Amino acid sequence: MRLFFDLERSRQVGVMSKVLAQAKKIYRCVEPVELEKIAGSIHHGGIVAVVAPAPLRAPTVDDQRAWARRGESLLVLDRIGNAHNLGAVARTAAFFGVPRLVIPDDVAAARPNDAAHRVAEGGFEHLEVWRVPGLAAFARELVDAGYDVVGAATRGGKLGGPKSGKPGEGSSTVRPKPIALVLGNEEQGLAPDVAAHCTRLVTIPGSGKVESLNVSVAAAILMWELIGRRG
Repeated sequence: MRLFFDLERSRQVGVMSKVLAQAKKIYRCVEPVELEKIAGSIHHGGIVAVVAPAPLRAPTVDDQRAWARRGESLLVLDRIGNAHNLGAVARTAAFFGVPRLVIPDDVAAARPNDAAHRVAEGGFEHLEVWRVPGLAAFARELVDAGYDVVGAATRGGKLGGPKSGKPGEGSSTVRPKPIALVLGNEEQGLAPDVAAHCTRLVTIPGSGKVESLNVSVAAAILMWELIGRRG
């Protein structure tokens, strides 16, 4: 990791440089214009850390079964293309305590880059991010592992139902299946083969005046409805 500071923010630099010197960490003080170039943004707060991204691994079948046994929810993003949307979804997932997020190895899918991290406001620090070669096969594996794989659809699905896990629904004492919530691409929605391998589809009811919600807003509503209420 490399650290850069704004020379014009002398008070902040003085405090931080003392801490870094004690920890024997290397840093550089640069002009504001150079710091903007390094950050790729004017919104840097006077300090920029350049960090190598962690490699994204693919979960094994054993990983999936272990998550299901522990009852841990999962968020799956089907080609979410906008890094800002990815960051907003990550922030909401961290808020609700969703421990991990899965994206496909697809050129159309946004990665957790610097823009996504800025919007997430620290959310990625509380999330494991995994990458899989194909979401349809992965969804099928999740079902086999014991997940209720719930796909978000713009129309045709239902919100709730006997498997939603809401408090007070039914009298069964059987532990509800953990939720794997699948959200589709901003323009195209869920890929047909991914939707076909979901255990059910849900749709957020609206007025019909606009076709759909922004994917990060839909993610927040569905995470609360399907995951947050359980907690």
